[in-house]
Amino acid sequence: MSVKTRFFISPFALPIIFFGVVILVGTLLLYLPASTAGGFISWQDALFTATSATCVTGLVVVDTGSYFTVFGQSVILAMIQAGGLGIITITSLFFYLWRRQVPLKDRIAVGQSLLSDPSFQLGRFLTLIAVYTILIEAAGAVMIHVSAAGDFSLYASVFHAVSAFCNAGFSLFSGNLEPWRGDLAINLAFIILIILGGLGFAVLVEIFEFFSGRMPFVKSKNPRGFSWYAGVVLKSTLFFLLVGWIGIYIGEFAGIDSKIPALESMLAALFQSVTSRTAGFNTINIGDLTNVTLLIMIVLMYIGGAPGSCAGGIKVTTFRTLTAYAWSHIKGRDQAVVGRFAVNEDTLNRAFLLLVFSIGVVFAALLILNFTEGGAAPHSKARGLFLEILFETVSAFGTVGLSTGLTPHLSLPGKLIITGLMFVGRLGPILFLAVIRSYQQPVFYRRPEESMLIG
Repeated sequence: MSVKTRFFISPFALPIIFFGVVILVGTLLLYLPASTAGGFISWQDALFTATSATCVTGLVVVDTGSYFTVFGQSVILAMIQAGGLGIITITSLFFYLWRRQVPLKDRIAVGQSLLSDPSFQLGRFLTLIAVYTILIEAAGAVMIHVSAAGDFSLYASVFHAVSAFCNAGFSLFSGNLEPWRGDLAINLAFIILIILGGLGFAVLVEIFEFFSGRMPFVKSKNPRGFSWYAGVVLKSTLFFLLVGWIGIYIGEFAGIDSKIPALESMLAALFQSVTSRTAGFNTINIGDLTNVTLLIMIVLMYIGGAPGSCAGGIKVTTFRTLTAYAWSHIKGRDQAVVGRFAVNEDTLNRAFLLLVFSIGVVFAALLILNFTEGGAAPHSKARGLFLEILFETVSAFGTVGLSTGLTPHLSLPGKLIITGLMFVGRLGPILFLAVIRSYQQPVFYRRPEESMLIG
């Protein structure tokens, strides 16, 4: 008599599996001779590029525009689009349109990934995701193509629009967007796409319904205002954009004899504040920035964008929750108040768990990279390398894609470490922890508690 055993796969593990499969397929396609202009790319560079594209990071070890053929660039573009939407989202949408039903485990996975509240109408929401993404990227491609005055071909406009909305930061130009540093139209087109891609699809739906409620010819289910969650995301996003703008401008241009005109430097500071939080495009050379500017950008990259978006980092809501908790205890309150509501205990626990885990991951990667990329060099000969490695580490974890120029010079172990960081950063440490916790057995007892001296 045989006993059949069933292997249970946690719904939280599905995104990890699908992202891994896409990265593997993308690596194989990029390794084909048809993908590169010279007909060859190493396995580690193909894996690095595929991971960077699928995880919408933007770190590159080879120049995208010159090293890859149109076929290779199209493979990268497809991985960017897949990573931006989320493989589990695309898969669920396919099954929904095909069978008009989605398994419960997929509902849970998509709900946890995209919404603050997992109870939602899956079919309508996924359809809106596809429609909104296509419309926003198409409008962005038109804006870029029209504004560029012939500098961006139609293909290049589509590529950069998808890369900007998905917060990938991949560019077909060796200087990224530096030639258009003073072009207001191009800057605004990319800024709008990056911000929309970093808000999260749930917030985008609310924004559309809010503004459509002001149109007499459109019926909206949300004509009055934004939800508490959307309000927190929008206010936090605006706060970090303004603080980053002011900080980068002061750190880079204020009081410095710069050859860049004042208005152009303000535009450059604004663009880097927007892109540092998730996107990876740059209009100024990151390697030439001051240490103050780099430190400000590291903070912005670590925080990132909104949950359920194309952005990485610990997310603005996590940071807002942690600051609310700290402020409440400073004022002697028991609850962490954000706006008109207090954050519940479960959210606080997840926020602290994410903070500890993310710091641990970044510190471990930073320690290993300092060993692999310059461990044998004394401090007197490796000055500045620590900041460059720290910048690279946080950029990979936050799936930002900005670099001081270190990426192409990474050793093989260094590339593998950064590859792993991009993968963890895109899916989020909290997702990996959720997978582990889903297999854990509950404990039905509590140990006696004691106080401990702190500080």
